[in-house]
Amino acid sequence: MLKFKPVTKQDGAKLRRYYKHCSYGLCEYSLGTKLMWRKVLHPAWAEIAGCLVVRNRDAGGWNFDYPVPGPEGDVEAALSAIEAYCLEAGQLPVISMVPEHLAAKVLSRYPYVRVSDIRTWRDYVYYREDLQYFTGRRYSGQRNHIKKFRAQWPDAEVRALTAEDAPAVERFWQDFEAEFPKGDNAKALDELALAKKMLKLAGKPWFVAGGMFDGEKLIALSLAERCGDTLIIHIEKALYSYTGVYPAFVQAFALAFGGDCQWIDREDDAADKGLRTSKLQYGPAKLAPKYRFEPLNELMRYITEIPEVKTARLTLSALEESDIPAYNALVLDKDRNRWWGYDDVAGLGGPVEERSFFDVAKRDFANHLAVNFAVRLEGKLIGEAVLYNFDCRGGAELGCRIDKAYAGNGYGTEAFIAAAEWGLYKLHLGRVFAKCFKENQASFRMLSACMRRNGEDETFFHFEKLV
Repeated sequence: MLKFKPVTKQDGAKLRRYYKHCSYGLCEYSLGTKLMWRKVLHPAWAEIAGCLVVRNRDAGGWNFDYPVPGPEGDVEAALSAIEAYCLEAGQLPVISMVPEHLAAKVLSRYPYVRVSDIRTWRDYVYYREDLQYFTGRRYSGQRNHIKKFRAQWPDAEVRALTAEDAPAVERFWQDFEAEFPKGDNAKALDELALAKKMLKLAGKPWFVAGGMFDGEKLIALSLAERCGDTLIIHIEKALYSYTGVYPAFVQAFALAFGGDCQWIDREDDAADKGLRTSKLQYGPAKLAPKYRFEPLNELMRYITEIPEVKTARLTLSALEESDIPAYNALVLDKDRNRWWGYDDVAGLGGPVEERSFFDVAKRDFANHLAVNFAVRLEGKLIGEAVLYNFDCRGGAELGCRIDKAYAGNGYGTEAFIAAAEWGLYKLHLGRVFAKCFKENQASFRMLSACMRRNGEDETFFHFEKLV
C-alpha cells in the first residue's frame, strides 16, 4: 500500500534519484517545481515497485503524476498501486501532467476517461542549440538586442553562483524590486517571493545556478535543473534597465550550462500575456502538452437509476423506504455477517440510526461508488447483492448475502449470477470479481460454481468472471 509524506527539501536527494534521469521533459517532473510550488500543489511522495509516485492536490481533489521509474522500476505495478489506493479511499485515480509520448498508454488503460490538455499548462521547450546560437532569420530580433546589449556592457559575463555571491544576490533582489513592472500584481509578487526563497537552495547539487555580472553587479540570475536530456529553467530574472539583457542572458546561460542536453524547458506561461509573447519570440521547438486523465467508471457512464432484474424466482431492484426494517435486520445480523468482509456499523463512523444503512446505500449509488440491489422473493427483501469497488478499468467486485431464514435454497447463487450478468452484459463491465474467506465453505462452493478461481492470499480465495 502506498504511504505518502509531504515533499520537503530534506527529501531532495531521494527525489532526485528519480528525476535526475527522468525523460518526461516536463517541469512537473523535477524537484524544483515540487519545492517551489508545494503550497499550491501540496505534493506528497511515496516509493513503490521501484518507482516514485507523487500525489498532488487541487480544487478537484487528488491527482497523481505519472510514475517515474528507477533503474528496475515497474510503472504498470505503480499505476496499479495508485488505483488500489484510490479505490480504498473512494477516489478516482486521476493521472495528471502526463507527457505526450505516454498519453496513449494511459488512454488504453481506461475504458472511459475524460482527457484535458489545456493551453496554459504547456511548457515551452527549445532546442539547446537554438538558444545557444540564435541562428537563422527568425532570431534576428534576439541577435539585434544582444548586439545592442554588448555595445553598452561588453564585459558582462555569466558564471556559476556560489555561497560567496549571497550579498550580490541580495542586492540584485533589491534592484529588481525597485524596477519590477508588476508590483501591483499579487500573483506575480507571490511568484517573486517563491523565487527568492528557491535561490537560497542554489548551493545544493540538485540545481544549476548562474548569474550575469556587470563587474561586481549582478544583473541577471537563473536557477535550473537537469532532468534526463532536458535542462529545466525554474527561475529566470534580469534587471529591465539593462536593455537587451534577457536575450543576452538566455544565450549566455545556455552556452555556460546547457552541456550536452537536447532540450531547454522554460516552463509554462501561467496565462500571462507578456510571458507568452516573450516565450514565443524565442521560437520553441514545441509547446509540450500535459494530459490530465480522469477515469470514469461504468456507473458514471451508463445508468441513472438502479434497474429491475428478474430471475426464475427472484427480483433484484433498488432499495425502498419500506425495506428499511428488513434491511437493518440483514445488516445487523452479526452471526450471518461474520463472512461479509466489511463492518457496516464501523463504516458509518457514527451512531446507528434507523435510516443509516439505507442512506449509505443511496449515497454510494449517487456518488457512483456502488449498486445495492435488494434481493426480493415475492416482493419481500431477503438479501442484497452489491456491485462495488469499480476500478475504472472495466472491473467491479460483487458481494451477496441472504437472510438466514432463507439460506440453503440457492437464492444466493441465483441472485449472484443475475447481478454478475447484469454487470457484464448491461453495465458493460469486462470483469466481475469476488472473494470469500477461506473458512467459508458455502461461499467457496457457490463462487466455484459460477466463477473462475484466480488466486488466493492469507485470508481469501479470489474469483473472477470475464467477458
